[in-house]
Amino acid sequence: MKPGNPTLSTPKRFALLAVLLAAFTGGYVLKDSIRPIHAHATAAPVVAESPRATVQLPDFSEIVATQGQAVVNISVSGTVKTNAPGLPEFDMNSPFGEFFRRFGIPNPNGPHGRSGKMPTRGQGSGFIVDADGTILTNAHVIENADEVVVKLIDKREFKAKVVGLDKQTDVAVLRIDAKNLPTVKIGNPDQARVGEWVMAIGSPFGFENSVTAGIISAKSRTLPDEGYVPFMQTDVAINPGNSGGPLLNARGEVIGINSQIYSGSGGYQGLSFAIPIDVAMNIERQLVTSGKVSRGRLGVGIQDVNQDLADSFGLDRPRGALVSSVEANSPAARAGIQPGDIILGFNGREVTKSGDLPALVGGTAPGSQATVDLWRKRASTSVTLQVGELKTASARDSEAAGTGGGKLGLALRPLSEDEKAAIGDGAGLAVEAVSEGPAARAGIRRGDVIVGANGEALTSPEQLKQLADRGKNLVLLVQRGERRIFVPIRIG
Repeated sequence: MKPGNPTLSTPKRFALLAVLLAAFTGGYVLKDSIRPIHAHATAAPVVAESPRATVQLPDFSEIVATQGQAVVNISVSGTVKTNAPGLPEFDMNSPFGEFFRRFGIPNPNGPHGRSGKMPTRGQGSGFIVDADGTILTNAHVIENADEVVVKLIDKREFKAKVVGLDKQTDVAVLRIDAKNLPTVKIGNPDQARVGEWVMAIGSPFGFENSVTAGIISAKSRTLPDEGYVPFMQTDVAINPGNSGGPLLNARGEVIGINSQIYSGSGGYQGLSFAIPIDVAMNIERQLVTSGKVSRGRLGVGIQDVNQDLADSFGLDRPRGALVSSVEANSPAARAGIQPGDIILGFNGREVTKSGDLPALVGGTAPGSQATVDLWRKRASTSVTLQVGELKTASARDSEAAGTGGGKLGLALRPLSEDEKAAIGDGAGLAVEAVSEGPAARAGIRRGDVIVGANGEALTSPEQLKQLADRGKNLVLLVQRGERRIFVPIRIG
């Protein structure tokens, strides 16, 4: 062995060889044991067995290509009243003036600003339901419009005539002078299921023919001040400009009109509401054939049934609409419906909550026969009645001048026996409607009860009219909720 070139002895060589063989063998075994596990982890059968992997997402492209041809863009222009006459004068070269110029608002100091009106423009959506030019949209899209322009998907534009609108359901009908137009396919919203895929076509923020999709989140939603529509709730993205456009199911059928969103910002936040298409088509038929909408009426005041009330009335669970009051000489009163009855069904349709009843009754033709299922004295019963007609606000206001005195502008009715007992008097007049006039200026509201006038107890509208005709001033004793107040009215 040469110096500086050390060598390994034979035993050491064998030891080193054994270590190297063990290392190579172990590495091979480890690698071999990993490979089958890795291959098994990526094998298709394990993933395919997951229920989530078998979900088939809908392809809406064919629906857009066919039904989208009948979706239109709606542009409106008009004027609205402003408070401009009450604004202070200022220099239009100031930052305030720049604000008015940038947003197209007339100079409040000028002749147009001082007139108290300013021009407005808006956009919405709609869809063609008749090849001869009948279009459905929302009432709020075209309300107060001086001009309505409909733009088709092929870029043709038409000035539209407003056939009619119904604010209570937010449905409007337009007509354009065109023939052989593409139309949508109408579906049945009663068959729609929560969780079902749906899509919307419209013009959000003016972007025409935009498509969004989601699912039905809930059905038969009752919204504040919207008692005649059992809304469908969805999570489809709806934004300003989508209003009036169609909501379609995965079969390409229109099952609703996109109408409202719940939002703290004014934009979409996951809660959208659509008017069921059967409700809208009923309104369309009435507006086209008669120019007005008629709704059924029972003449009852109702409230929800909670668990405590259900226990008190011996009901198995909270359901139905509890009758809290019955109007005198109303269809319900003539049929024998009483306060304390719980309405569980109407014409074969279940009433699960009080919000279900107005839509069911309102959609029934006035004068037709209806069966009302009741829970009374811990037992089921039913009555048959003739449905009355609900008067619109305009009809009530037109009667206000003649009922209770033209000088006051009130529509009044005598109290029922139950209402008299509730306020503890044998007299009083319920305020049904208030039109422009002395009573409205004095602050009289619908729902007030006028107990007396100028010291006299009131028993009839004619009595109040005679008192109003005698002088220029009246002092009314008014029951409002739990308290009574005197309200002076200057008639002259």
